[in-house]
Amino acid sequence: MNLVILGLGYSAGFFARAATAAGWQVTGTVRSAEKAGRLSRDGVHTLVFNGFAVSSRLAAAIAEANAVLVSAQPGEDGDPVLACLSAQLAAAPNLRWIGYLSTIGVYGDHGGAWIDESAPCRPGSARSTLRLATDEAWLRFGETSGKPVQIFRLAGIYGPGRNAIVNLRDGTARRLVKPGQVFNRIHVDDIAGVLLASLARPRNGAVYNLTDDEPAPPQDVVAFAAQLIGVEPPQEIAFDAALLSPMAASFYGENKRVSNGLVKRELDYAFRYPSYREAMTAMAPDGG
Repeated sequence: MNLVILGLGYSAGFFARAATAAGWQVTGTVRSAEKAGRLSRDGVHTLVFNGFAVSSRLAAAIAEANAVLVSAQPGEDGDPVLACLSAQLAAAPNLRWIGYLSTIGVYGDHGGAWIDESAPCRPGSARSTLRLATDEAWLRFGETSGKPVQIFRLAGIYGPGRNAIVNLRDGTARRLVKPGQVFNRIHVDDIAGVLLASLARPRNGAVYNLTDDEPAPPQDVVAFAAQLIGVEPPQEIAFDAALLSPMAASFYGENKRVSNGLVKRELDYAFRYPSYREAMTAMAPDGG
C-alpha cells in the first residue's frame, strides 16, 4: 500500500514513521532539495514539491498512491496542492483516501463552551479564514472527484522536542494567566494514531476534531511540567495582549472546549494521551 504525504513537517513526519511501521510504503514531499536529501539519508523517500511545479516522479507517486495526506499550508492564493495536483489526484486509479490537516482555529471563539464538528465556524483571523476556505475547497473536491476526503482539524500540537518541558529547560516557558482561558491540545502520536484509524475507515466528507480529552489553562500545563522535572515554575503573569505577538494574542482571543467524541465513536480510537499529564509524564525521562 502506497501513501504520499504532501508536506513532510513535524506532525506528518510522525505519521510517516507510524505508517511505515504499519507496512505502508511512504513518499513525502518537502520544499527544498537540501531538506529532501537530508531526509532521504535518514531513510525517508522524499521528493521536492514547491507548490508550483510537479515533477514526473511526484506525478508517478500520486498515480500509484492508495492514500494521500495533505499537510502543506495554504498560501494567499489558496491551497497549492489543489492548484497543482487536482487532476492527478482525481485520475489516480487506486486512491481511496485523502486526508487534509486543518485547524480548530476555523471555529473561532465560542466563549469557553464545549463544541463539536457541528459548531458554526466563525474564524477570527485571516489565516483561519483561509484555512476554512481550504477545508471547503477540499470537501468540494471530494464531492466532484468521488475521492474520499477527510478533514482533520488539529488542536495545539505538541510532542517530543516541542512541549512545556523543553520550554522550561531553555528558559522560554511563561505562565500567562487569563481567567477562564483554556486551550485544546493534541500529541503528535495521537495525530498519527487517528490518521491510521481513518485509513481503515474512509468516509467522503468526514470532518474530525483532533484534540485530547482535557482543554486546560496553559499556566497549569507549565506548572505540571515543572513539577515533573523538579524545577520552580515561572511566576504567573497577568495576561496583557501587548506582551504578545499579534499571532499569539489572537490565540488568547479565542476560547473553546473542543470535543473529540466523533473520533472515538466513528473511528473507534482510544487516545494514547488523554491529557497533557500522561504525555508529559511519558516525555519527562527523555528530557522532553
